Amino acid sequence: MWRARVPLCPGRYERPRVRVFVPGGRNGGTNVATVELTAQNFDSVVGDAHLALVDFWATWCGPCRVFGPIFERAADKHPDLVFGKVDTEAQQDLAQAFGITSIPTLMVIKDKVVLYARPGALPEAALEDLIAQARAVDMDQVRAELSDAEASTSAAGA
Repeated sequence: MWRARVPLCPGRYERPRVRVFVPGGRNGGTNVATVELTAQNFDSVVGDAHLALVDFWATWCGPCRVFGPIFERAADKHPDLVFGKVDTEAQQDLAQAFGITSIPTLMVIKDKVVLYARPGALPEAALEDLIAQARAVDMDQVRAELSDAEASTSAAGA
């Protein structure tokens, strides 16, 4: 279950990547290059990750080609995170499921909660800052805020 519209930092809300470790598990596995995410593998790759960055892109997109090497360098710097790429031309249903209307769009997912989703090619320093912010998010607080928001929505509808 994926949830959107949670705070990345206090007072800031956003709307609704890949280093993968293979056999042997997360700590005992082998580092492989960034993996293409598909509708078939998205849940298993991203769902099992504590923190994942997903780049929605297309081959014809100029800004996507600029952001690609930045994304790859970040994957090299942060081997403990999952970095995945979704080709929006080949995976139109997956892009549509996440409401992707512009590319590149970067999505940050922590413990199956979408913390950030915004179109545009980030500079390397901004991507590193975003990763640091995502690492620092207290997911217990996020879950409490989501629960409170759901409760008030339910109460307002009753």
